[in-house]
Amino acid sequence: MYKDMIKEILSEYEKKRDRKLQEQRLRKEKVYRAIPAIKKIDEEIFRIGLRMSKNILNNPDNYKEMAEEARKKIEKLKMEKAYLMTESNIPVDYMDIKYDCDLCEDTGYLEDGSQCNCLKQALVSRAYKMSNIENVLKKENFQTFNINLFKDEPFEDEPLTPRENMRLIVNIAEGFVNNFDEDNGENLLFYGTTGLGKTFLCNCIAKSLLDKNKIVIYQTAFTILELIEKYRFNKDNKEAYSKEYDLLFEADLLIIDDLGTEVANTFTTAEIFNIVNTRILAAKKTIISTNLDFKEISEIYTDRVTSRILDKFIPLKFYGEDLRFEK
Repeated sequence: MYKDMIKEILSEYEKKRDRKLQEQRLRKEKVYRAIPAIKKIDEEIFRIGLRMSKNILNNPDNYKEMAEEARKKIEKLKMEKAYLMTESNIPVDYMDIKYDCDLCEDTGYLEDGSQCNCLKQALVSRAYKMSNIENVLKKENFQTFNINLFKDEPFEDEPLTPRENMRLIVNIAEGFVNNFDEDNGENLLFYGTTGLGKTFLCNCIAKSLLDKNKIVIYQTAFTILELIEKYRFNKDNKEAYSKEYDLLFEADLLIIDDLGTEVANTFTTAEIFNIVNTRILAAKKTIISTNLDFKEISEIYTDRVTSRILDKFIPLKFYGEDLRFEK
């Protein structure tokens, strides 16, 4: 998936360079019409360069001497050209290519072969748009997470206070991000009632991985199953949904939010199992967030789904007072 995204962006870079070359040609033609002498100078510079190349091939021993002579002639012609343009109130660089990024000249790569910052940013931006939560992540991330929202007092029969429990969960979440590239089979299950920070923490993880150029898809279980239905049963327009459907299986991280809010039937449970199981077999990581407890999960879903979730996911229980009302 990452390769496909790179390919798409580099194709856009190529189109951008073609546009820039066309714009340069138009500017040159405009200057040549206004000042024909400049066209003659450019043609002479081209001829000198061509002669130098031929002479070097025919007489490589005198390379330095011929190159120096050609350099002096070209430098003199460039000075004449700059003078003519200045006299006509035309910027000296008017006929140069105007790249969006001068570092890589809109190729995406630097001279040493490494990715230019502009390409890295393009990848991050593309991944954000695909994630479905671009705007939310500006507000909900590890930097804005406030552990003090959780009470540091005993809660029911739980062994840790909500704050202690959340500090433990955050540490596991940060470890999940830091070790994301390791083939450790880690998947996370966030469970607990509403308003306890499950979605917020999913967003924290999503932003951290998106900033590392990972492809993250964040959807509710209901939306995922809506997409699957459109893909499977809309034969006339199946292609329109194929990319989104493929991302459910190919994204570096899939976050399934609100598992249990979808209509549960044979079709939906089979599809949930297919997504989760396929990603596990492909060593693709998944986070599931749900308001259901283990008993409710086992009552709603088949044994295959329940077994896969309980065996292959690290269960993290959220508890405490509803933060929506606390705020």
